[in-house]
Amino acid sequence: MGQSLVKNYIHITFSTKNRNNLITEDIEEELYNYIGGICKNLKCNPLKIGGYKNHVHILCLLHKNMALSNLIEEIKSHSSKWIKTKGDKFKIFYWQNGYGSFSVNPREVDKVVDYIKNQKEHHRTKGFQEEFLLFLKNYEIEFDEKYIWD
Repeated sequence: MGQSLVKNYIHITFSTKNRNNLITEDIEEELYNYIGGICKNLKCNPLKIGGYKNHVHILCLLHKNMALSNLIEEIKSHSSKWIKTKGDKFKIFYWQNGYGSFSVNPREVDKVVDYIKNQKEHHRTKGFQEEFLLFLKNYEIEFDEKYIWD
């Protein structure tokens, strides 16, 4: 085959350092749009970006020439630098060291879009840590919890 044909839907999630509630209503939409711009610039088409107070969810198509770890590094570094320019209350803004990334079946994309869209509603009953542990369980990812929250 002389052509590389790829379509990888990726659901990425990560939190602020120490899960600090620094993604406030006055900045969240602009932050999500900024992250979407980073994804677009890297040819990783963003389908939905959202989150709640201390974490983000990104659903995108991973470009065939982009390593996932490089995408995450670009998103975190540029968005962290950007948000610190938005006021004194964001000077302490950092992302956590790690991340979660999960493949998405093309038939399930709409469900993931809806899930990300409804983060505020979802987090009325469940915190990010509980949500993240459920993802790990559902994807059968082995982990040691003492290393997840650094």
